[in-house]
Amino acid sequence: MANSPQAKKRARQNESRFAINKARRSRIRTYLRKVEEAIASGDKDAATAALRAAQPELMRGVTKGVFHKNTASRKMSRLSARVKALG
Repeated sequence: MANSPQAKKRARQNESRFAINKARRSRIRTYLRKVEEAIASGDKDAATAALRAAQPELMRGVTKGVFHKNTASRKMSRLSARVKALG
């Protein structure tokens, strides 16, 4: 348990930051799931549109410190390749 005033403030900040990051991560995962579903359905147009919507969301996660840059790049690259491979 935090005893000093600084530690108490830090605990409060950590809680609020955790909530914000959790919401951001959830939002990004939703966008990624939409791309996955479009790929699974085989609809190239929908998959392309979903991918375009997901790209800025993923990169925003990087700038906000939710994801590492390479992680986001890897996800984008793999999704792009799968969308491109659709008939």
